[in-house]
Amino acid sequence: MSHEEKHRSHRIGWLRAAVLGANDGIVSNGSLIVGVAAANATQESIILAGVAGLVAGAMSMAAGEYVSVSSQSDTEKADLAIEKKSLEDDFAYELDELAKIYEGRGLEPALAGQVAEQLMAHDALGAHARDEIGIPENGRAQPTVAALSSAATFIVGAALPLLVAWFIPGPRQIPLVSAAALAFLALLGVLAARAGGAPLLVGAARVTFWGALAMGLTALVGRAFGVVA
Repeated sequence: MSHEEKHRSHRIGWLRAAVLGANDGIVSNGSLIVGVAAANATQESIILAGVAGLVAGAMSMAAGEYVSVSSQSDTEKADLAIEKKSLEDDFAYELDELAKIYEGRGLEPALAGQVAEQLMAHDALGAHARDEIGIPENGRAQPTVAALSSAATFIVGAALPLLVAWFIPGPRQIPLVSAAALAFLALLGVLAARAGGAPLLVGAARVTFWGALAMGLTALVGRAFGVVA
């Protein structure tokens, strides 16, 4: 009987960016719409605020993710360059260093030396990147992927409360936009938890709690500083 394990660590990069983008889109645009609506603004002003929030938020997410992940990528490249030079200058020292790492993880000295020797014969830089620096092959920083994922999912997330506001003007707008945003957040939390292998209820609860808090506070601000109808 075959045994197959499904690991999810290779999803960390894009999953983090996608969940962050969609979550921010729902929370920020839902809160913005609720806050503006609570200030007794016109339907046109509410929709304009929602559209502006969608565009500005998507660009902000893309730029922020690109800059942040680019910095991570630059650090990884610098560390790999240092390690590559060390391997060229003193291969034997690097071999001993890697063997000591494996000894620290529980291997016998002789076996640790054999493992280090074979791994470095196969891919010396890859072995040190993974086991000395801590950069896994499937976890390398990808700025463009992170930026596009965040922007695209932010647009999707921000569009959901905006569409509800568009089709439901009037006094029911605030409660329905809030309810819809929380439902979208709960669904997002479940999907993210399932993709990442986490408990579904925990994933749904943590995003809906912070979303409800954000919309509640924004509605209070809008009510306090809004115009009198």
